[in-house]
Amino acid sequence: MKPILRKNQLILALDVTDSENAIRIIKETAQYVDAVKIGYPLVLGSGLDIIDTISEYAPVIADFKVADIPNTDRLICIQAFEAGAGAVIVHGFTGMDSVSECVKTANKYHGEIYVVTEMSHPGAVEFMQPKTLELASLAVVCKASGVVAPATRPERVSYIRDIVGDLTIISPGVGAQGGSAADAIKAGADYIIVGRSIYESKNPGIEAEKIVREIENCR
Repeated sequence: MKPILRKNQLILALDVTDSENAIRIIKETAQYVDAVKIGYPLVLGSGLDIIDTISEYAPVIADFKVADIPNTDRLICIQAFEAGAGAVIVHGFTGMDSVSECVKTANKYHGEIYVVTEMSHPGAVEFMQPKTLELASLAVVCKASGVVAPATRPERVSYIRDIVGDLTIISPGVGAQGGSAADAIKAGADYIIVGRSIYESKNPGIEAEKIVREIENCR
């Protein structure tokens, strides 16, 4: 599996459902992205082997938002890492034992775990935001590689950065959800995650390059 190397600070959320389209898009964008986030839409539509296929072009983050008992979490993470993922996204609300099991499994595969602290959609404010401090702190205690923080609320990215210190922050919500790449990076995100703005574009490569230029201008 390929490690994520910070270069352009852009992660592509490849939330399409068929492999042909996915491969076309990653071929057009690979030179601009540091990693590709693949979730249930593509894996359920194309099979787990799509992770290995996409990983030929860029490191893959398996966005499975793992949230179960420790043993089930372990089994899910094993499947993701053995399929070629370099990282897995997990929920923290299941508690320390579950997150620790994910981190332990990732370490065996030289992979990474990212803990969701707060999601990017409006509904996250209802139940997740009141627990962000605890979720971010849990990621630190469990020695996760990083956390997920919302680009749609850059002030929350700053808040989460103060909690997690030098853990990596990946930040979704740029583009279709209204978040700004520049604002998220300035607030402390290491990478911004962009999906629909790129994969729904007629020219995904051009759109990805445009976002990279925006990030460069705010450094």
